[in-house]
Amino acid sequence: MTGHDRYSSPLAERYASRAMLELWSPRMRHGLWRRLWLALAEGQQRLGIPIPDEAIAQMRAALDNIDFDRVAAYERRFRHDVMAHVHAFGDAAPAAHQFIHLGATSAFVTDNADLILMRRSMLLLRGRVARVLRELASFARRWRDQPTLGYTHLQPAQPTTVGKRATLWMQDLVLDMADLDHRIATLPCRGVKGTTGTQASFLELFDGDHERVRELDRHVAAAIGFARSIPVSGQTYSRKLDAQVLAAVGGVAASAAKFSADIRMLQAFGEIEEPFEADQIGSSAMAYKRNPMRCERIASLARFVGSLEPNANQTHGVQFFERTLD
Repeated sequence: MTGHDRYSSPLAERYASRAMLELWSPRMRHGLWRRLWLALAEGQQRLGIPIPDEAIAQMRAALDNIDFDRVAAYERRFRHDVMAHVHAFGDAAPAAHQFIHLGATSAFVTDNADLILMRRSMLLLRGRVARVLRELASFARRWRDQPTLGYTHLQPAQPTTVGKRATLWMQDLVLDMADLDHRIATLPCRGVKGTTGTQASFLELFDGDHERVRELDRHVAAAIGFARSIPVSGQTYSRKLDAQVLAAVGGVAASAAKFSADIRMLQAFGEIEEPFEADQIGSSAMAYKRNPMRCERIASLARFVGSLEPNANQTHGVQFFERTLD
């Protein structure tokens, strides 16, 4: 089958940036899994687990050598995605086979990798917001003295200027950037917590030495670029973290939706138009039309993004005890 013979999501094919698509790709995600397993093994070796140097070297050499066909074959056999990758990594690093995933549970790689990806995504989004702010700042300065009718309750009110109105959009995005900065700075990793958050398997490995387990947790957090791990978890990190991240992302979407709605109305009033390219077709039936298609897409995508935070909170609400798979 070719790409034209199967369904593909327009959210990815039409609207996602190349950078975001690469960030959330299987190769990136599962490459992070291998890096997490390497960080775990290096920390365990440093703290006294007899893992040979050759095992560590082979793991490091095979971080990006992922045989996805072999992984798929293992998953058909095991019906377990993480164990399929454990075995495929072991095939690529045979000296490390018995040490990969030692003491860990699936959430060690899945959760920590997701938190890495979420933080990188917020950094990418922050860069885009900063770029929009620079463009809006230039627009606001250019039109700072251009009078226009202000509206309250969508009714004519006292005059304002085109530039002043643009600063309304900017202020929203400045608030959004502060939220993103806070989440980027404070997002913890899951760290090394074991199957139910008690670290029991790692305590067994280290003969009950709590300090070595804490050091292993700190080592893995630092190795993947986090200042800290979440202090308390069940099998997974608290799904409230997902909701908090999506709240910050949803805030950006809400600001974009407000901006797009204002531009759509101003275009209807004949004051401001979104770009219309030389060969662009506004309507298949009415050639004279200049539909605000960019703003309409922003609005529809923003509604979708805004729906994600409630879903995350609902998921958190049904994580019974140490975790469920809802």
